[in-house]
Amino acid sequence: AALLTLTRKRGAATYAQTLQNIPETQVTTLENGLRVASEESNQPTCTVGLWIEAGSRYEDAKTNGAAFFMEHMAFKGTKKRPGSAFEKEVESLGAHLNGYTSREQTAFYIKALSKDMPKVVELLSDLVQNCALEDSQIEKERGVILQELKEMDSNLTDVTFDYLHATAYQGTALAHTVEGTTENIKKLTRADLTSYVDTHFKAPRMVLAAAGGISHRELVDAAKQHFTGAPFAYKGDSVPALPPCRFTGSEIRARDDALPLAHIALAVEGPGWADPDNVVLNVANAIIGRYDRTFGGGKNQSSRLAALAVEHNLCHSFEPFNTSYSDTGLFGFHFVSDPLSIDDMMFCAQGEWMRLCTSTTESEVTRAKNYLRNAMVAQLDGTTRVCENIGSHLLHYGRRIPLEEWDARISAVDARMVRDVCSKYIYDKCPAIAAVGPIEQLLDYNRIRSSMYWIRL
Repeated sequence: AALLTLTRKRGAATYAQTLQNIPETQVTTLENGLRVASEESNQPTCTVGLWIEAGSRYEDAKTNGAAFFMEHMAFKGTKKRPGSAFEKEVESLGAHLNGYTSREQTAFYIKALSKDMPKVVELLSDLVQNCALEDSQIEKERGVILQELKEMDSNLTDVTFDYLHATAYQGTALAHTVEGTTENIKKLTRADLTSYVDTHFKAPRMVLAAAGGISHRELVDAAKQHFTGAPFAYKGDSVPALPPCRFTGSEIRARDDALPLAHIALAVEGPGWADPDNVVLNVANAIIGRYDRTFGGGKNQSSRLAALAVEHNLCHSFEPFNTSYSDTGLFGFHFVSDPLSIDDMMFCAQGEWMRLCTSTTESEVTRAKNYLRNAMVAQLDGTTRVCENIGSHLLHYGRRIPLEEWDARISAVDARMVRDVCSKYIYDKCPAIAAVGPIEQLLDYNRIRSSMYWIRL
Protein backbone atom coordinates (compact mmCIF):
# COMPACT_ATOMS: atom_id res chain seq x y z
CA ALA A 1 0.00 0.00 0.00
CA ALA A 2 2.81 2.39 0.89
CA LEU A 3 4.56 1.63 -2.40
CA LEU A 4 1.37 2.25 -4.39
CA THR A 5 0.83 5.56 -2.60
CA LEU A 6 4.41 6.59 -3.33
CA THR A 7 3.98 5.68 -6.99
CA ARG A 8 0.79 7.70 -7.24
CA LYS A 9 2.40 10.72 -5.65
CA ARG A 10 5.40 10.46 -7.94
CA GLY A 11 3.10 10.28 -10.98
CA ALA A 12 1.05 13.29 -9.91
CA ALA A 13 4.21 15.30 -9.20
CA THR A 14 5.66 14.30 -12.58
CA TYR A 15 2.53 15.56 -14.35
CA ALA A 16 2.62 18.85 -12.46
CA GLN A 17 6.34 19.27 -13.08
CA THR A 18 5.81 18.56 -16.77
CA LEU A 19 3.36 21.46 -17.04
CA GLN A 20 5.60 23.83 -15.10
CA ASN A 21 8.87 22.94 -16.81
CA ILE A 22 7.79 23.54 -20.40
CA PRO A 23 10.14 26.14 -21.94
CA GLU A 24 8.75 29.64 -22.23
CA THR A 25 7.34 30.69 -25.59
CA GLN A 26 9.19 33.83 -26.64
CA VAL A 27 7.43 36.25 -28.97
CA THR A 28 8.89 39.22 -30.85
CA THR A 29 6.90 41.48 -33.17
CA LEU A 30 8.86 43.05 -36.02
CA GLU A 31 8.27 46.59 -37.25
CA ASN A 32 6.18 45.33 -40.17
CA GLY A 33 3.82 43.43 -37.83
CA LEU A 34 5.23 39.92 -38.32
CA ARG A 35 5.13 37.93 -35.07
CA VAL A 36 8.12 35.67 -34.47
CA ALA A 37 7.53 33.03 -31.79
CA SER A 38 9.61 30.10 -30.61
CA GLU A 39 10.07 27.47 -27.92
CA GLU A 40 13.67 26.45 -27.35
CA SER A 41 14.61 22.91 -26.34
CA ASN A 42 17.58 20.56 -26.56
CA GLN A 43 16.26 18.74 -29.61
CA PRO A 44 18.73 18.07 -32.45
CA THR A 45 15.98 18.99 -34.91
CA CYS A 46 13.62 21.90 -35.30
CA THR A 47 10.39 22.72 -37.07
CA VAL A 48 9.96 26.21 -38.51
CA GLY A 49 6.67 27.25 -40.06
CA LEU A 50 4.69 30.17 -41.33
CA TRP A 51 1.06 30.40 -40.19
CA ILE A 52 -1.04 32.86 -42.19
CA GLU A 53 -4.50 34.22 -41.43
CA ALA A 54 -5.86 33.33 -44.86
CA GLY A 55 -8.10 30.56 -46.13
CA SER A 56 -11.29 29.80 -47.98
CA ARG A 57 -13.30 32.13 -45.70
CA TYR A 58 -11.49 35.07 -47.30
CA GLU A 59 -12.57 34.05 -50.81
CA ASP A 60 -15.72 34.94 -52.70
CA ALA A 61 -17.86 32.69 -54.87
CA LYS A 62 -15.69 33.33 -57.95
CA THR A 63 -12.29 32.88 -56.29
CA ASN A 64 -13.17 29.98 -53.98
CA GLY A 65 -10.30 27.52 -54.24
CA ALA A 66 -7.56 30.13 -54.69
CA ALA A 67 -5.94 29.44 -51.29
CA PHE A 68 -5.88 25.69 -51.92
CA PHE A 69 -4.52 26.23 -55.43
CA MET A 70 -1.84 28.53 -54.04
CA GLU A 71 -0.81 25.89 -51.49
CA HIS A 72 -0.15 23.51 -54.39
CA MET A 73 1.77 26.11 -56.38
CA ALA A 74 3.97 27.10 -53.44
CA PHE A 75 5.97 23.88 -53.80
CA LYS A 76 6.45 24.18 -57.58
CA GLY A 77 9.36 26.55 -57.67
CA THR A 78 10.16 30.20 -56.97
CA LYS A 79 11.75 32.97 -59.00
CA LYS A 80 15.07 32.20 -57.29
CA ARG A 81 14.63 28.42 -57.44
CA PRO A 82 12.69 27.57 -60.62
CA GLY A 83 11.03 24.24 -61.30
CA SER A 84 11.94 21.46 -58.93
CA ALA A 85 15.00 23.30 -57.58
CA PHE A 86 13.10 24.34 -54.46
CA GLU A 87 12.14 20.80 -53.52
CA LYS A 88 15.64 19.53 -54.31
CA GLU A 89 17.19 22.13 -52.01
CA VAL A 90 14.84 21.10 -49.20
CA GLU A 91 15.73 17.45 -49.77
CA SER A 92 19.45 18.26 -49.82
CA LEU A 93 19.05 19.41 -46.21
CA GLY A 94 17.39 16.12 -45.32
CA ALA A 95 14.37 18.23 -44.40
CA HIS A 96 10.64 17.59 -44.66
CA LEU A 97 8.37 20.24 -46.22
CA ASN A 98 4.61 20.31 -45.80
CA GLY A 99 1.64 22.65 -45.74
CA TYR A 100 -2.13 22.81 -45.44
CA THR A 101 -5.06 25.12 -46.05
CA SER A 102 -8.19 25.42 -43.91
CA ARG A 103 -11.12 27.80 -43.82
CA GLU A 104 -9.28 30.44 -41.80
CA GLN A 105 -5.57 29.71 -42.07
CA THR A 106 -2.79 28.55 -44.36
CA ALA A 107 0.45 27.02 -43.13
CA PHE A 108 3.82 26.04 -44.59
CA TYR A 109 6.42 24.36 -42.40
CA ILE A 110 9.77 22.60 -42.67
CA LYS A 111 11.31 20.10 -40.25
CA ALA A 112 15.11 20.06 -40.41
CA LEU A 113 18.29 19.82 -38.36
CA SER A 114 18.57 22.63 -35.84
CA LYS A 115 21.76 23.97 -37.43
CA ASP A 116 19.86 24.60 -40.68
CA MET A 117 17.27 26.93 -39.11
CA PRO A 118 18.53 30.13 -40.86
CA LYS A 119 18.37 28.37 -44.23
CA VAL A 120 14.85 27.11 -43.48
CA VAL A 121 13.67 30.65 -42.70
CA GLU A 122 15.11 31.85 -46.01
CA LEU A 123 13.36 29.03 -47.88
CA LEU A 124 10.00 29.86 -46.28
CA SER A 125 10.43 33.52 -47.14
CA ASP A 126 11.23 32.66 -50.75
CA LEU A 127 8.25 30.31 -50.90
CA VAL A 128 5.64 32.94 -49.98
CA GLN A 129 7.04 36.08 -51.57
CA ASN A 130 8.66 34.76 -54.75
CA CYS A 131 6.40 31.92 -55.89
CA ALA A 132 7.01 31.58 -59.62
CA LEU A 133 3.40 30.80 -60.62
CA GLU A 134 4.54 29.74 -64.08
CA ASP A 135 1.69 29.23 -66.55
CA SER A 136 2.88 25.73 -67.46
CA GLN A 137 3.00 24.71 -63.78
CA ILE A 138 -0.42 26.23 -63.15
CA GLU A 139 -1.97 24.16 -65.93
CA LYS A 140 -0.20 21.02 -64.73
CA GLU A 141 -1.33 21.57 -61.14
CA ARG A 142 -4.86 22.38 -62.28
CA GLY A 143 -5.16 18.81 -63.54
CA VAL A 144 -3.76 17.44 -60.28
CA ILE A 145 -6.29 19.40 -58.21
CA LEU A 146 -9.19 18.34 -60.40
CA GLN A 147 -8.19 14.73 -59.88
CA GLU A 148 -7.97 15.35 -56.13
CA LEU A 149 -11.50 16.76 -56.15
CA LYS A 150 -12.78 13.57 -57.79
CA GLU A 151 -11.06 11.46 -55.14
CA MET A 152 -12.44 13.65 -52.34
CA ASP A 153 -15.97 12.95 -53.55
CA SER A 154 -15.47 9.34 -52.50
CA ASN A 155 -14.67 10.35 -48.90
CA LEU A 156 -18.23 10.60 -47.62
CA THR A 157 -17.17 11.90 -44.21
CA ASP A 158 -15.51 14.95 -45.80
CA VAL A 159 -18.48 15.38 -48.15
CA THR A 160 -20.87 15.33 -45.20
CA PHE A 161 -18.92 18.00 -43.33
CA ASP A 162 -18.74 20.20 -46.43
CA TYR A 163 -22.52 19.90 -46.71
CA LEU A 164 -22.83 20.72 -43.02
CA HIS A 165 -20.92 23.97 -43.50
CA ALA A 166 -22.90 24.73 -46.64
CA THR A 167 -26.23 24.52 -44.82
CA ALA A 168 -25.11 25.93 -41.46
CA TYR A 169 -23.48 29.02 -42.96
CA GLN A 170 -25.40 29.31 -46.20
CA GLY A 171 -24.90 32.59 -48.02
CA THR A 172 -21.60 33.33 -46.26
CA ALA A 173 -17.95 32.56 -46.98
CA LEU A 174 -17.81 29.80 -44.34
CA ALA A 175 -20.15 27.79 -46.56
CA HIS A 176 -17.37 27.45 -49.15
CA THR A 177 -15.31 24.29 -49.34
CA VAL A 178 -11.59 24.67 -48.76
CA GLU A 179 -10.73 23.06 -52.11
CA GLY A 180 -13.16 25.13 -54.18
CA THR A 181 -15.49 23.96 -56.92
CA THR A 182 -14.51 22.12 -60.07
CA GLU A 183 -15.81 25.04 -62.11
CA ASN A 184 -13.63 27.51 -60.22
CA ILE A 185 -10.49 25.39 -60.42
CA LYS A 186 -10.91 25.25 -64.19
CA LYS A 187 -11.19 29.06 -64.40
CA LEU A 188 -8.70 30.39 -61.83
CA THR A 189 -5.86 32.30 -63.50
CA ARG A 190 -2.38 33.41 -62.55
CA ALA A 191 -3.80 36.88 -61.92
CA ASP A 192 -6.32 35.45 -59.42
CA LEU A 193 -3.59 33.66 -57.48
CA THR A 194 -1.31 36.69 -57.51
CA SER A 195 -4.12 38.92 -56.29
CA TYR A 196 -4.90 36.51 -53.45
CA VAL A 197 -1.28 36.44 -52.29
CA ASP A 198 -0.83 40.22 -52.58
CA THR A 199 -4.00 40.81 -50.58
CA HIS A 200 -3.64 38.30 -47.77
CA PHE A 201 0.01 37.31 -47.38
CA LYS A 202 0.89 40.38 -45.30
CA ALA A 203 3.17 40.51 -42.28
CA PRO A 204 0.49 41.52 -39.72
CA ARG A 205 -1.44 38.37 -40.62
CA MET A 206 1.54 36.04 -40.30
CA VAL A 207 3.26 34.15 -37.50
CA LEU A 208 6.73 32.70 -37.98
CA ALA A 209 6.83 29.91 -35.41
CA ALA A 210 9.65 27.55 -34.46
CA ALA A 211 10.26 24.77 -31.96
CA GLY A 212 13.31 22.65 -31.18
CA GLY A 213 17.01 23.25 -30.78
CA ILE A 214 17.04 26.85 -31.98
CA SER A 215 17.85 30.27 -30.53
CA HIS A 216 15.05 32.84 -30.46
CA ARG A 217 17.49 35.65 -31.08
CA GLU A 218 18.88 33.89 -34.17
CA LEU A 219 15.33 33.21 -35.38
CA VAL A 220 14.46 36.91 -35.04
CA ASP A 221 17.64 37.92 -36.85
CA ALA A 222 16.81 35.54 -39.72
CA ALA A 223 13.25 36.87 -39.87
CA LYS A 224 14.49 40.48 -40.02
CA GLN A 225 16.77 39.53 -42.88
CA HIS A 226 14.23 37.64 -44.99
CA PHE A 227 10.75 38.86 -44.02
CA THR A 228 11.08 42.62 -44.43
CA GLY A 229 10.96 42.83 -48.22
CA ALA A 230 8.37 44.65 -50.31
CA PRO A 231 5.71 41.88 -50.25
CA PHE A 232 5.71 41.91 -46.44
CA ALA A 233 6.14 45.66 -45.90
CA TYR A 234 3.27 47.18 -43.96
CA LYS A 235 2.68 50.82 -44.81
CA GLY A 236 -0.56 51.33 -42.91
CA ASP A 237 -2.79 50.00 -45.68
CA SER A 238 -5.90 48.30 -44.33
CA VAL A 239 -5.92 44.57 -43.76
CA PRO A 240 -9.09 42.95 -45.18
CA ALA A 241 -11.63 42.42 -42.43
CA LEU A 242 -12.91 38.99 -41.47
CA PRO A 243 -15.98 38.30 -43.64
CA PRO A 244 -19.12 38.07 -41.46
CA CYS A 245 -21.10 34.87 -41.15
CA ARG A 246 -24.36 33.67 -39.62
CA PHE A 247 -25.53 30.26 -38.46
CA THR A 248 -28.76 28.86 -39.87
CA GLY A 249 -30.71 25.91 -38.52
CA SER A 250 -31.40 23.95 -41.71
CA GLU A 251 -30.49 20.76 -43.54
CA ILE A 252 -29.01 19.23 -46.68
CA ARG A 253 -29.97 15.70 -47.69
CA ALA A 254 -28.12 13.89 -50.47
CA ARG A 255 -29.96 10.58 -50.74
CA ASP A 256 -28.25 7.79 -52.64
CA ASP A 257 -29.67 4.32 -51.95
CA ALA A 258 -26.85 2.71 -53.93
CA LEU A 259 -24.43 3.49 -51.12
CA PRO A 260 -24.10 0.89 -48.35
CA LEU A 261 -23.92 3.23 -45.33
CA ALA A 262 -25.46 6.52 -44.25
CA HIS A 263 -23.35 9.45 -43.02
CA ILE A 264 -25.18 11.86 -40.71
CA ALA A 265 -23.84 15.03 -39.08
CA LEU A 266 -25.85 17.22 -36.72
CA ALA A 267 -24.56 20.44 -35.17
CA VAL A 268 -25.61 23.55 -33.28
CA GLU A 269 -23.74 26.84 -33.32
CA GLY A 270 -20.76 26.75 -31.01
CA PRO A 271 -18.45 29.48 -29.70
CA GLY A 272 -15.42 31.03 -31.39
CA TRP A 273 -11.84 30.12 -30.57
CA ALA A 274 -11.28 32.51 -27.68
CA ASP A 275 -14.54 31.79 -25.83
CA PRO A 276 -13.89 30.04 -22.46
CA ASP A 277 -16.99 27.90 -23.03
CA ASN A 278 -14.88 25.79 -25.41
CA VAL A 279 -13.15 24.04 -22.51
CA VAL A 280 -16.50 23.00 -21.03
CA LEU A 281 -17.81 21.83 -24.40
CA ASN A 282 -14.67 19.76 -24.93
CA VAL A 283 -15.29 18.12 -21.57
CA ALA A 284 -18.87 17.41 -22.71
CA ASN A 285 -17.59 15.78 -25.91
CA ALA A 286 -15.18 13.66 -23.88
CA ILE A 287 -18.17 12.45 -21.84
CA ILE A 288 -19.98 11.43 -25.02
CA GLY A 289 -16.81 9.69 -26.22
CA ARG A 290 -16.24 8.13 -29.60
CA TYR A 291 -16.72 4.67 -31.04
CA ASP A 292 -15.70 2.50 -33.95
CA ARG A 293 -16.47 -1.17 -34.52
CA THR A 294 -12.76 -1.86 -34.65
CA PHE A 295 -12.41 -0.71 -31.02
CA GLY A 296 -12.32 -3.20 -28.17
CA GLY A 297 -14.27 -2.88 -24.96
CA GLY A 298 -17.74 -3.78 -26.12
CA LYS A 299 -20.55 -2.92 -23.72
CA ASN A 300 -18.03 -2.15 -20.97
CA GLN A 301 -16.88 1.13 -22.47
CA SER A 302 -17.16 4.18 -20.24
CA SER A 303 -19.09 6.11 -22.89
CA ARG A 304 -22.80 5.45 -22.47
CA LEU A 305 -23.47 6.14 -26.13
CA ALA A 306 -20.72 3.72 -27.16
CA ALA A 307 -22.16 1.03 -24.87
CA LEU A 308 -25.60 1.55 -26.43
CA ALA A 309 -24.11 1.41 -29.93
CA VAL A 310 -22.50 -1.96 -29.16
CA GLU A 311 -25.49 -3.44 -27.36
CA HIS A 312 -28.06 -2.47 -29.99
CA ASN A 313 -25.83 -2.43 -33.09
CA LEU A 314 -26.70 1.22 -33.72
CA CYS A 315 -23.82 2.34 -35.90
CA HIS A 316 -20.45 1.53 -37.40
CA SER A 317 -18.83 4.60 -35.80
CA PHE A 318 -19.62 7.93 -34.21
CA GLU A 319 -17.55 10.92 -33.10
CA PRO A 320 -18.45 14.26 -31.51
CA PHE A 321 -16.74 17.42 -32.75
CA ASN A 322 -16.23 21.02 -31.70
CA THR A 323 -15.01 22.95 -34.73
CA SER A 324 -14.16 26.55 -33.86
CA TYR A 325 -13.60 29.62 -36.02
CA SER A 326 -12.81 33.21 -35.10
CA ASP A 327 -16.36 34.21 -34.20
CA THR A 328 -18.47 31.06 -34.42
CA GLY A 329 -18.24 27.29 -34.42
CA LEU A 330 -19.97 23.97 -35.01
CA PHE A 331 -20.63 21.74 -32.01
CA GLY A 332 -22.12 18.38 -32.90
CA PHE A 333 -21.69 14.72 -33.71
CA HIS A 334 -21.20 12.59 -36.82
CA PHE A 335 -22.11 8.93 -37.21
CA VAL A 336 -22.04 6.22 -39.86
CA SER A 337 -24.78 3.61 -39.74
CA ASP A 338 -26.76 1.04 -41.64
CA PRO A 339 -29.88 2.44 -43.38
CA LEU A 340 -32.30 0.85 -40.89
CA SER A 341 -30.46 2.05 -37.78
CA ILE A 342 -30.49 5.79 -38.48
CA ASP A 343 -33.56 6.62 -36.41
CA ASP A 344 -32.42 4.63 -33.38
CA MET A 345 -28.91 6.11 -33.46
CA MET A 346 -30.21 9.66 -33.82
CA PHE A 347 -32.62 9.10 -30.92
CA CYS A 348 -29.84 7.84 -28.63
CA ALA A 349 -27.36 10.55 -29.65
CA GLN A 350 -29.85 13.36 -29.08
CA GLY A 351 -30.82 11.70 -25.81
CA GLU A 352 -27.17 11.95 -24.72
CA TRP A 353 -27.22 15.65 -25.56
CA MET A 354 -30.30 16.15 -23.42
CA ARG A 355 -28.69 14.19 -20.60
CA LEU A 356 -25.64 16.47 -20.76
CA CYS A 357 -27.96 19.44 -20.33
CA THR A 358 -29.92 17.97 -17.43
CA SER A 359 -28.15 15.23 -15.50
CA THR A 360 -24.38 15.16 -16.06
CA THR A 361 -22.63 13.53 -13.10
CA GLU A 362 -19.37 14.46 -11.36
CA SER A 363 -17.84 11.03 -12.02
CA GLU A 364 -18.34 11.48 -15.77
CA VAL A 365 -16.78 14.94 -15.65
CA THR A 366 -13.75 13.62 -13.73
CA ARG A 367 -13.17 10.91 -16.33
CA ALA A 368 -13.58 13.39 -19.19
CA LYS A 369 -11.14 15.86 -17.65
CA ASN A 370 -8.50 13.17 -17.35
CA TYR A 371 -9.02 12.32 -21.01
CA LEU A 372 -8.50 15.97 -21.98
CA ARG A 373 -5.36 16.22 -19.85
CA ASN A 374 -3.92 13.22 -21.65
CA ALA A 375 -4.72 14.75 -25.04
CA MET A 376 -3.23 18.06 -23.90
CA VAL A 377 0.10 16.57 -22.82
CA ALA A 378 0.26 14.67 -26.12
CA GLN A 379 0.80 18.07 -27.77
CA LEU A 380 4.37 17.92 -26.45
CA ASP A 381 5.25 14.99 -28.73
CA GLY A 382 7.66 16.25 -31.38
CA THR A 383 8.74 19.67 -32.60
CA THR A 384 6.18 19.77 -35.41
CA ARG A 385 3.19 19.49 -33.07
CA VAL A 386 4.67 22.12 -30.76
CA CYS A 387 5.39 24.45 -33.68
CA GLU A 388 1.83 24.11 -34.99
CA ASN A 389 0.51 24.72 -31.48
CA ILE A 390 2.50 27.97 -31.26
CA GLY A 391 1.49 29.25 -34.70
CA SER A 392 -2.20 28.40 -34.34
CA HIS A 393 -2.41 29.87 -30.82
CA LEU A 394 -0.97 33.21 -31.87
CA LEU A 395 -3.47 33.43 -34.73
CA HIS A 396 -6.44 32.32 -32.62
CA TYR A 397 -5.73 33.82 -29.20
CA GLY A 398 -3.05 36.42 -29.82
CA ARG A 399 -0.71 34.49 -27.49
CA ARG A 400 0.34 30.94 -26.73
CA ILE A 401 -1.70 29.71 -23.80
CA PRO A 402 0.56 27.66 -21.46
CA LEU A 403 -0.47 24.08 -20.73
CA GLU A 404 -0.49 24.95 -17.03
CA GLU A 405 -3.25 27.48 -17.74
CA TRP A 406 -5.17 24.95 -19.82
CA ASP A 407 -4.91 22.49 -16.95
CA ALA A 408 -6.31 25.08 -14.55
CA ARG A 409 -9.23 25.75 -16.88
CA ILE A 410 -9.96 22.03 -17.19
CA SER A 411 -9.72 21.54 -13.42
CA ALA A 412 -12.27 24.31 -12.84
CA VAL A 413 -14.98 22.47 -14.80
CA ASP A 414 -17.62 20.66 -12.76
CA ALA A 415 -20.89 18.91 -13.56
CA ARG A 416 -22.96 22.05 -13.02
CA MET A 417 -20.85 23.99 -15.52
CA VAL A 418 -21.29 21.22 -18.10
CA ARG A 419 -25.05 21.23 -17.62
CA ASP A 420 -25.27 25.04 -17.82
CA VAL A 421 -23.00 25.47 -20.86
CA CYS A 422 -24.58 22.57 -22.77
CA SER A 423 -28.02 24.03 -22.07
CA LYS A 424 -26.77 27.37 -23.41
CA TYR A 425 -25.67 25.92 -26.75
CA ILE A 426 -27.79 22.78 -27.23
CA TYR A 427 -31.08 22.90 -25.38
CA ASP A 428 -34.01 23.98 -27.59
CA LYS A 429 -31.71 25.20 -30.37
CA CYS A 430 -32.27 24.73 -34.10
CA PRO A 431 -29.58 22.36 -35.47
CA ALA A 432 -27.94 22.13 -38.86
CA ILE A 433 -28.09 18.67 -40.43
CA ALA A 434 -26.18 17.07 -43.30
CA ALA A 435 -26.98 13.56 -44.49
CA VAL A 436 -25.48 11.50 -47.32
CA GLY A 437 -26.31 8.00 -48.55
CA PRO A 438 -29.34 5.73 -47.99
CA ILE A 439 -31.08 8.13 -45.61
CA GLU A 440 -34.75 7.33 -46.19
CA GLN A 441 -35.17 6.57 -42.47
CA LEU A 442 -33.85 9.96 -41.36
CA LEU A 443 -36.84 11.70 -39.79
CA ASP A 444 -38.29 15.00 -40.93
CA TYR A 445 -36.36 18.07 -39.74
CA ASN A 446 -39.18 19.16 -37.43
CA ARG A 447 -39.15 15.76 -35.70
CA ILE A 448 -35.41 16.04 -35.12
CA ARG A 449 -35.86 19.62 -33.92
CA SER A 450 -38.49 18.46 -31.42
CA SER A 451 -35.89 16.17 -29.81
CA MET A 452 -33.72 19.17 -28.92
CA TYR A 453 -35.68 19.60 -25.70
CA TRP A 454 -37.58 17.48 -23.17
CA ILE A 455 -41.12 18.16 -22.04
CA ARG A 456 -40.90 17.83 -18.27
CA LEU A 457 -43.70 18.23 -15.75
